[in-house]
Amino acid sequence: MLALPLAALVAAPLLAVLAAAAGPAGAAWRHIAGTTLPEMLGNSALLAFGVGAITAGTGTLTAWLVTACRFPGRRMLEVALLLPMAMPAYVCGYAYTWLLDVAGPVQTAFRSATGLRWGQYWFPEIRSLPGAALMLGLVLYPYVYLLCRSAFAQQSLGLVEAARTLGRSLTGCFFRLALPMARPAIAGGVALALMETLADFGTVQHFGVRTLTTGVYEAWFSLGDRGAASQLAACLMGLAALLLVFERASRGGRRFHATTAREVPLRPAPLRGWRAAAAFLACALPVALGFLVPAGTLLALMLQVGDPLSPERFLPFARNSVTLAGLAALLAVLLAALLGWAARLHPRPAQRVALRVAGLGYALPGSVIAVGTLVPLGLFDNALDGWMRARFGVSTGLLLSGGIAALVFAYLVRFLAVALSAVEAGLARLRPSLREAARSLGAGPAAAVLRVEWPLARASLLTAGLLVFVDTMKELPATLIIRPFDFDTLAVRVHNLAADERLAEASTSALLIVAAGLLPVLALTRASHRH
Repeated sequence: MLALPLAALVAAPLLAVLAAAAGPAGAAWRHIAGTTLPEMLGNSALLAFGVGAITAGTGTLTAWLVTACRFPGRRMLEVALLLPMAMPAYVCGYAYTWLLDVAGPVQTAFRSATGLRWGQYWFPEIRSLPGAALMLGLVLYPYVYLLCRSAFAQQSLGLVEAARTLGRSLTGCFFRLALPMARPAIAGGVALALMETLADFGTVQHFGVRTLTTGVYEAWFSLGDRGAASQLAACLMGLAALLLVFERASRGGRRFHATTAREVPLRPAPLRGWRAAAAFLACALPVALGFLVPAGTLLALMLQVGDPLSPERFLPFARNSVTLAGLAALLAVLLAALLGWAARLHPRPAQRVALRVAGLGYALPGSVIAVGTLVPLGLFDNALDGWMRARFGVSTGLLLSGGIAALVFAYLVRFLAVALSAVEAGLARLRPSLREAARSLGAGPAAAVLRVEWPLARASLLTAGLLVFVDTMKELPATLIIRPFDFDTLAVRVHNLAADERLAEASTSALLIVAAGLLPVLALTRASHRH
């Protein structure tokens, strides 16, 4: 009975954005539509295209190499290729900005070695749209890598051997056989990466690239127009919906699976000489650029400079981040468990609809969810305050929209889908006969779930909580918009210091976020080796 109301509650911010966007256009929206909206739409589309190309190429190639080839270091790289998932895109961008900017160590060393002055040589501009696309691509390609590695590992050895006997090389098998069969995995991974690209705020804002996400933030804070922010958020929702349609349409109703259960899994072919070295470099380069270089830069900056605040003034940022992430993770796991078991125990269309509606938030940027959260909560707070003033002469203030409750709710809307996917995967591995045996021994439905299935699904529930915890630690746009006054997290601390070009001082908070991000990477690594 609770599944549908909970799903409707999670979907409320989305409906609030659409309702606010349907209102009459104000002066701010007309100004944006006539001046900067085409630029924001164009930049968002170009950024998505660049990130899509980088993630598809890098993720697919590395997944094929570690699955279909055997070369020195393959086992190590198979795990290491997941490490960039622990690096938030904006943290990676801050590190590369410090390295490659005009006053950074790379250009400074180049000028010292050549005797040239700035303006007398060409150097790629890191603070640009291609630079932002590269930063996002370096940390988002693991989405494609994970799905493609699983798809390649499940492909039939018989098909590859048949192609080899017909004269195809290993490279030809990749392009003519493995790549077309892995198309659903590639499309799904790219769609996830592009959703994260549309949701990004810290990277594009630091690199000076105006996108729809930065437009939502500017309309809310700089122009103070909630209607314009809602209308820009509705544009973002439209792009996210197009991505979901693209992911579904890319499958085209085709089926990509073996026709018999007796297929032998793909076995890696040995590589030697320059081919082995090329495969190692192709897999090691994304790890180095996406994790080792930015993490090493941050570590060096922390040891040299670090955050200037004393531990007493710095620790509240970490405490706020951990508190918010812990609350969001706990509530997300509880809600995901309730929705997952509701669909399992009562497999009706209404329960399946509830699951899909509850998972819509992950397809939307944090700025959209922030606007959709604050608009209805702000209206409720203002209406309640006006009624209390009129009746009792007492002001209630901002009960919901001015506290951490609104922020935690936005996190739930944003990341409930992450918890749902982990919980559903865990429940799918439980045989219904276990619960039925408990029922036959006299246990009720709730007792059968709590005493039999809950302990067996504990690992999946822990994984779900861990993923939501780390995603919440990294979330920036929703935190910036909704956070109460004088309530900063590690992500906000990093953003504020980077906005003042104090990148060296931001290294401490950034490294703590990266360290927290390593937890789900380790969990994913263990899960992938188990299965």
